[in-house]
Amino acid sequence: MSASAAGPTGERLGLVLTGGGARAAYQAGALRAIAEVFGPGPLPFRVLAGTSAGAINVAFLAARADDFRAGARRLHELWAGLTPADVYRADPLALGRTGARLVAQLGSGGLFGGGGGGATSLLDSEPLRRLLGSCIDFGAIERALARGTLHGVAVSATNYRSGTAISFYAGDESIEPWSRTSRLGRRARLTLDHVLASAAIPVFFRPVQVEGSDYGDGCIRLTAPLSPAVHLGADRILAIGIRYYRPERETVLLNRPRPPGPISLADVGGVLLNAVFLDSLESDLERLDRINRTLALIPPERGGELTSGLRPIPCLAFRPSADLGNLASHRFHDLPAALRYLLRGIGASDERGWDLMSYLAFDPHYTLPLLDLGYGDAIGRRAEIERFLGRTA
Repeated sequence: MSASAAGPTGERLGLVLTGGGARAAYQAGALRAIAEVFGPGPLPFRVLAGTSAGAINVAFLAARADDFRAGARRLHELWAGLTPADVYRADPLALGRTGARLVAQLGSGGLFGGGGGGATSLLDSEPLRRLLGSCIDFGAIERALARGTLHGVAVSATNYRSGTAISFYAGDESIEPWSRTSRLGRRARLTLDHVLASAAIPVFFRPVQVEGSDYGDGCIRLTAPLSPAVHLGADRILAIGIRYYRPERETVLLNRPRPPGPISLADVGGVLLNAVFLDSLESDLERLDRINRTLALIPPERGGELTSGLRPIPCLAFRPSADLGNLASHRFHDLPAALRYLLRGIGASDERGWDLMSYLAFDPHYTLPLLDLGYGDAIGRRAEIERFLGRTA
């Protein structure tokens, strides 16, 4: 194991990426800055764990583990060039077929397909399958694991039949499967289906079959997104989320009394998606911080007696310095016309429904500002990154 891959003291570095549709472009911007700070060499993170669109970014980097800067640059280019047509079909014919099936299911009381086999999503994400199939070499991930460039890679998805968060992982033989109340780790040969399942936004993207079960977005049930990296053996973790850290005063102002007004399905949908994608990493970071501070109070000679196998795991976390939902304002007109028609029907417009739209706005008008924001946020913390990666003198 090379020093660059192991960290400054031989520690195994981990990278955790959560996600949420188009908002994950922020991560690609931050990763490009981190790669520039790191300099030439293989990926410094030997443990990778991704959820939702973060699983796409993790798989993309893992397939290019031999050259971190080149991989991060290509990931940046991928996000910069994305259009809605690269991710989902939103032409009138495709949306019309889906709408007709949904109306038939609802209007017939399940007589025509409601019990199974009917419509399970609003959008057809087959273009995303073609795109990722052409740019992620899963054989390259296996080879990086075999060489030891990578120690473990995990992508997490939600089993729609059991409601369990499953972290599918590939890696060193020393990594044992794990099981908790609502999540478990399962060794697998990672494929495109695992990544697509992890990134299947509920309601919008259809479930993906993996090993005979239907799976959807991993953020739905994975309330501890740092845990896969811990189970894979990470000693220190760099995590990149998509939630803007709102100051307390701003939260108070947002919740000041206002004149009553109508609430649309777009408003409700945006809040629900935010709950799925934004809250779990923050809670897990707080939990890890509490564990680290508690362990620091325990005398070393009593560690094994009192900690039950717990170990301190330092974490460097990145969060957007601006609200990614607000950045989607006035982007409604950039969505495909048929999708605008659909979203307008549930109350979305240039003036409202931004949070909901931000998850679907795979368009340079939205993703380029996110890439710039992620790059700027990370490069502004250059000294912290250098210390974390062991690049200081």
